[in-house]
Amino acid sequence: MTIEKIIIHCSATPEGVDINAAKIDKWHRKRGWLMIGYHYVIKLDGSIELGRPHDMQGAHTKGHNDNSLGVCYIGGMDRDMKDSKDTRTVDQKESLLLLLKTLKKIYPKAKIHGHRDFAAKACPSFDATEEYSCI
Repeated sequence: MTIEKIIIHCSATPEGVDINAAKIDKWHRKRGWLMIGYHYVIKLDGSIELGRPHDMQGAHTKGHNDNSLGVCYIGGMDRDMKDSKDTRTVDQKESLLLLLKTLKKIYPKAKIHGHRDFAAKACPSFDATEEYSCI
């Protein structure tokens, strides 16, 4: 599988509520998927959990799963779940930056995008394409 894109997502969960890759895996399996659709999940404390292996097509961005990796940070909604919000903690921002730099070393031609670049969604609740354009 040739990786051309790294697509950043949010879990669309309330600010300050921590979940993990196992929880997302359960949600995705209930949808009938084989397993979690993302390749990485970044928790509130900045810890990075593995999802799908790199050599397995993701299930995170319709029409772009065959040549991309999906990275999801926990959060993306305000506490009341009424509005999208960039809820990334300092630790999440640091881990996401480190992960993206590492993935770019492995896949130097891959472009970094936000899910919203490919769908009519606010996800990941910030302009990832702009923020990470210098990587």
